[in-house]
Amino acid sequence: MIRFNKINTTDKDYLFVENLLQASFPEVERRDNADQRKYTDNNPLFSPYIITDDDRPGVNIGLITLWSLGDICYVEHLATSPEVRNHGYGAKIMDALKREINKTIVLEVEKPEEEMSIRRIKFYERCGFKLCYKDYIQPAYRKGGETIPLYIMFYGTESIDNDFENIKSEIYKNVYNVYSI
Repeated sequence: MIRFNKINTTDKDYLFVENLLQASFPEVERRDNADQRKYTDNNPLFSPYIITDDDRPGVNIGLITLWSLGDICYVEHLATSPEVRNHGYGAKIMDALKREINKTIVLEVEKPEEEMSIRRIKFYERCGFKLCYKDYIQPAYRKGGETIPLYIMFYGTESIDNDFENIKSEIYKNVYNVYSI
């Protein structure tokens, strides 16, 4: 069984989270370690988890970071450890997430302009997520950093079209500390 184990910076496995974030996401797609630690220990809306599997005791399968933003759960980062990639864990993690979260789940994806982004979107669609084609810009994680044009995918509701601006506003305000781009 897949488990999400909430952690903080004093946990012995916290370094696993930092290392996997750095290995899995370019700098433009994550905050620096100091800010990540501050959110981990001090932001009640933010929850980082190490993912484990009861069938593989003692092995950290991956990480997921979630934001509880009113009626939605925003998945900020999801990564599996290189040691377990291509073993079906992505789908297992998404199934566990859908069982655990009883609200609309949203996440950002790159626009389907190259093979990897197309594959990622198809993966989330196989997991039951839908693509919202409304324009969305990921704010910069760092002062002077880049914004990234993305799309939002969602699960747990038929459509987010009517709530898109509110969802975007909640993500901007709480995750990126901006109010508009």
